[in-house]
Amino acid sequence: MLANEETVRSKLARFRPKLVDALQGYSKEKFLKDLMAGLTVGVVALSLCIGLGVASGVPPAAGLYAGIIGGFLVSALGGSRVQVGGPAGAFVGLLALMGAKYGLPNLLMCTMLAGLMLFAMGLLKMGALIKFVPQPVTAGFTCGIAITILLTQVKPFFGLEIVAEPAEFLPRIVALVQAAGTVNWTTVIISVLSLAVLGKWPVRYSRYVPGSIVVVIAGTLLAGLSQLSWVEGWFHLNTATIGSAFGEIPRGLPSFSWPRFDWQQLNNLVGPAFTIAVLCAIESLLSAVVADGLIDDQHDSNQELMGQGVANFVSPLFGGIPVTGVIARTATNIRNGAQTPVAGIVHSLFLLVVLLVAAPLAKYIPLASLAAVLISVGWKMGEWGEFRRLRKRPQGDAAVFLATFVLTVCFDLTIAVTVGMLLACFLFIKRVTETTQVQSMSGDGRQDAHQPGHGTHEELQEKLPDGVVIYRVFGALLFGAADKLDTVLRRGITDTRVVIFHMMAVTAMDVTALDRLENLQAKLKRNGRHLILCGPHTQAYFMMAKAGFLDEVGEANVMPDLPSSVTRAKELLAAGNAAKAGPAPAGAPA
Repeated sequence: MLANEETVRSKLARFRPKLVDALQGYSKEKFLKDLMAGLTVGVVALSLCIGLGVASGVPPAAGLYAGIIGGFLVSALGGSRVQVGGPAGAFVGLLALMGAKYGLPNLLMCTMLAGLMLFAMGLLKMGALIKFVPQPVTAGFTCGIAITILLTQVKPFFGLEIVAEPAEFLPRIVALVQAAGTVNWTTVIISVLSLAVLGKWPVRYSRYVPGSIVVVIAGTLLAGLSQLSWVEGWFHLNTATIGSAFGEIPRGLPSFSWPRFDWQQLNNLVGPAFTIAVLCAIESLLSAVVADGLIDDQHDSNQELMGQGVANFVSPLFGGIPVTGVIARTATNIRNGAQTPVAGIVHSLFLLVVLLVAAPLAKYIPLASLAAVLISVGWKMGEWGEFRRLRKRPQGDAAVFLATFVLTVCFDLTIAVTVGMLLACFLFIKRVTETTQVQSMSGDGRQDAHQPGHGTHEELQEKLPDGVVIYRVFGALLFGAADKLDTVLRRGITDTRVVIFHMMAVTAMDVTALDRLENLQAKLKRNGRHLILCGPHTQAYFMMAKAGFLDEVGEANVMPDLPSSVTRAKELLAAGNAAKAGPAPAGAPA
């Protein structure tokens, strides 16, 4: 019983946040660096949390709550020393679609399901699986997400009058085109000026005062002044603000509330929840890898997933949207001297202070200013160089990238990620099949290679005996390459008495290939013939041993190399000849 418990524990990740180790030997000097870094990141995150909340189709307070609650938990329970968590652009399109289709309560429950999935992924040590997501898939949906963000900001950027903007791609395009005649030129001027400031804001100042904060504060002051009675008579800013579109952001601590949702929709939420979990895992672990390179550290990917899981489960209980580790805010944290997760905690506390003290002022923030900030974020997010490199990429990889990109833009991330991964898997199978080669050589000197290019068996110094055939496999013997094995094995074996299956160059094997070998062994056994396994090793050896196939073949017929396999084949041939000859006649000379 104890042994079983120990085995289970060894298969599960240990829950030990990076903060626990970081606080050992924590000093005043580290705290001051964390404090300054956290305050700076908090300033950067303020506009992004509000803007991403608005872009996701939820109240702006939901973005702030996510930054406060989710950001705090990501830093406190995650597996990276300097990771900063909060709302991310990757979720904008999916959340807008989910909110429009199922409503905010179901969206919050979907986020909680994603949190459970993330925690389970970390607990089961699946953090390393991030490396199995192909680059064309990540680049495809990243560019698709960027386009989605840009599309969501067309309406506030131009001040278009659309009563209910559709979340789907084609209906949204139709609605934007139909509303083209309602452009608000005051809004356009604010948007263009904000975008110009963001583009020209000096990098040397960004470390202390980000351009996004300058744009938001300037727009807020302008809108606030226009509301004063002594100014309104001669100057009125005719543009939408957070207050006119969503009302005031409530001041005070976010309240705990279990989301009410439709249980009948639970099956519909699993797919989007899985997509949110996958996106969160990809974003957070990529951000952690980038952070490791900047600070020469090593994050705990499984702990990071568990921390992200807790954050995404708890954040919706306070009205927050999904959170993940974000590269831009994490990099800002590092550049400003962050030492430990305390910096990320300070960033969340700063957002909380702003919510408690200055929440009423947020109603004056122009949506045009936020649109400019998010357009800048979306443009920087897209990996546009991938389109220029398409002609230089293999056609299969280019197809995976384009399919993922188009499906992300036109449908949703659930479909895009699913189809992208399936296409990438098919491409992988195709390439494995192309690299796997099967060759045969018999005692009469005939050779039959399914893929030409290999010479004779240089290990042999003598001619194969008649009745012996060698099947040699180069590469991975997986289900995609099983047809090549079938093609060679179909060759008539009427004169074959011993088959040597040369496996020294087999790098991996799956159940399909094992099934083919089991069928070959059964066929040979029925006809009084023999199978010799030559040089099986590592994964293929242990797989055959576990399946009992090595016992079926017989220990004496599993040989380490080709010369010993041929020697064993001669022994089997001699034994067969002796059996056919029968016992010697009485009185015959021995």
